[in-house]
Amino acid sequence: MRFRRVRRAGAEIDITPIVDTVFNLMIFFALSLNFISIPGIPVNLPRASSLAEAQQKKEVTVTVTREAVIFLDGRPVSMRELEDELGRRSAAAPDTVVVISADADARHGSVVEIMDLARSAGLGRLAIATKPKPVER
Repeated sequence: MRFRRVRRAGAEIDITPIVDTVFNLMIFFALSLNFISIPGIPVNLPRASSLAEAQQKKEVTVTVTREAVIFLDGRPVSMRELEDELGRRSAAAPDTVVVISADADARHGSVVEIMDLARSAGLGRLAIATKPKPVER
């Protein structure tokens, strides 16, 4: 008994799953790169051993540079403008967290003055931004 052999034209590789995988990887990397936040204002943050980051939705960031220039959410402001804006934010959401990101060489008095402005505006939840100390071995 002779069996007929079926001749195949040639083996083909289906590239659809490969293309799908490549597109998924591209989307993953594109989205993950967008979540990296790089501050636009260069400050040298003091180091702390505890890592307590403000993970709040309602937060305002006040940055103080070494030269005592004050930034509110990335834009430069005067103390009077800062006071007015903190008052507006307190009226809108009294549970707003004020994150103070001060340079390690900034004057202590500037930081205390900002903390006092925040409290007098009704924003009692304050946080100081730090970066972690290197692990000693």
